[in-house]
Amino acid sequence: MENELTPLLVILGPTGSGKSRLGLEVAERIGGEIVSADAFAVYRGLDIGTDKPTVEDRQRVPHHLVDVADPTVRFSAGEFAEAASASIEEIVGRSRTAVVVGGTHFYIRALLEGLFPSTPRNPVHGEKLAKEWDRDPESVYQQLQKVDPEAAERINPKDRQRALRALEIFEVTGETLTSHWQRHQHPQKYRALMVAPKRSRSDLYARIDARADKLFASGLIEEVRRILASGVPVDAHALKAIGYRQVVEMLEGQCDLETAIDNTKRSSRHFAKRQLTWMRGLREGSLHWVPPADQGGAPTITNLWDQHTGG
Repeated sequence: MENELTPLLVILGPTGSGKSRLGLEVAERIGGEIVSADAFAVYRGLDIGTDKPTVEDRQRVPHHLVDVADPTVRFSAGEFAEAASASIEEIVGRSRTAVVVGGTHFYIRALLEGLFPSTPRNPVHGEKLAKEWDRDPESVYQQLQKVDPEAAERINPKDRQRALRALEIFEVTGETLTSHWQRHQHPQKYRALMVAPKRSRSDLYARIDARADKLFASGLIEEVRRILASGVPVDAHALKAIGYRQVVEMLEGQCDLETAIDNTKRSSRHFAKRQLTWMRGLREGSLHWVPPADQGGAPTITNLWDQHTGG
């Protein structure tokens, strides 16, 4: 059964880790086409802040799901999963290899596992659990281990958000998160090989800071002005992206340029930290840490892919 699933290469990683370059080099090596899994690269006009592939990059390797949505509307994970599945089927149908590249992990999860209807929230339960976590996170995690040991095994003990959400689901519905997932399980379509470039925390943060400086020097402020002038409202989901949000705040007089740049760096580092936490507790499958592109990552992934596909 597993061998009948479509092999799929997924290159993920925290922001600033170099996964885009890695994806480009690997795709060239294995005859691949890139399916972007970036929640903001889907929006037309958001070019600088999302660090979209250049025209030259798109000529080297075809890219899918870039510039496919209007920034006035929200492009959901469900829409991504449907569009990505169609792109993958079309790519594979031409005897090419689909390479999913991106850091929007909810998109990747939706593609690999499907989505199920959201369970109800209860602010009272949520607030109570949050206070308990603040007092004694270890005790709260132990509660999760008792009521839903399978979920606890998947969730990192330090992942506050996921642990509290799993307990809230149990308290509100009387059903564990694991049971909920099993009832709404979608048929598996892909046999995914998941890889990510490994960098030291200091190296990653230095790259993130340098990238923020580059975005602002490359005209990010002017790009946001153009987007707003085109009629996109300041509260549009597209402008919640890191960098765009900080520029909007600056244009509204909430901070100066230096603060906007510093806030962009800080938000990017926090986001990278959350992404790394998610990756450590990855439930979609095992993750292979590989060298970045500048340290020989592409041939490493190519070898892993050959093993994965029996090539």
